[in-house]
Amino acid sequence: MTQGVSKMGVHILDIYRTSSIGIFLRSNDKHLLIPPGISPSKTKKLGSYMDATTTVISIAGSRLLGPLSAMNGKGVVISKLAEDGEIDVIKRATGLRVERLNSQYTSVGNLVAANDNGAVVSKILGKEAISEISEVLDVPVKMMEVASYVQVGSVITASNAGAIVHPGATEEQVGEIEDILKVEVEPATVNRGVPLVSSGAVLNSKNMMVGSLTSGPELMILGRAMP
Repeated sequence: MTQGVSKMGVHILDIYRTSSIGIFLRSNDKHLLIPPGISPSKTKKLGSYMDATTTVISIAGSRLLGPLSAMNGKGVVISKLAEDGEIDVIKRATGLRVERLNSQYTSVGNLVAANDNGAVVSKILGKEAISEISEVLDVPVKMMEVASYVQVGSVITASNAGAIVHPGATEEQVGEIEDILKVEVEPATVNRGVPLVSSGAVLNSKNMMVGSLTSGPELMILGRAMP
């Protein structure tokens, strides 16, 4: 992991020698979930960057916390592959409700983008799964496709202060996302043109971390999503 640099509220770094930091981390305003294998000193730095309490945890024995979970300040929806012990650790650390999503799809984080106001969910999810997401995260939900992607959690990253979205999202889609999440939404890319923004950015209401390949012009755009 490279040294974090604050620029417009944004910290720039690598994890496991890759700029795709969003696939390894999951955050809300108070808690940051971090996979095993990162040194204690670097774990502490990550927590300080997000002003959040850190919890080291795997999901389904995997380091890919981003695709395997969705979280806001009210609850955590997690892949059905998660182990009981992992769920218990997250519950104890965060005090939040943590539930496996009853769905054939295991990459929950790729199908849900949420903050404390609402959630954008994939159209491929069934009614039971969508109802469960709404209940666990305690927010209204909006089913939609964004920039021709059904994997809405891959193309939206949100906090209670703002959100970023795939640059191919239409004005109508941006408006719909803003309506459900109740924050301003900024079309953006990360890591020199990657439109799957959740792969390279981690947000909460206080700060943002982005992958080390993110360019200066991208940082300027990302800064607009910050409070």
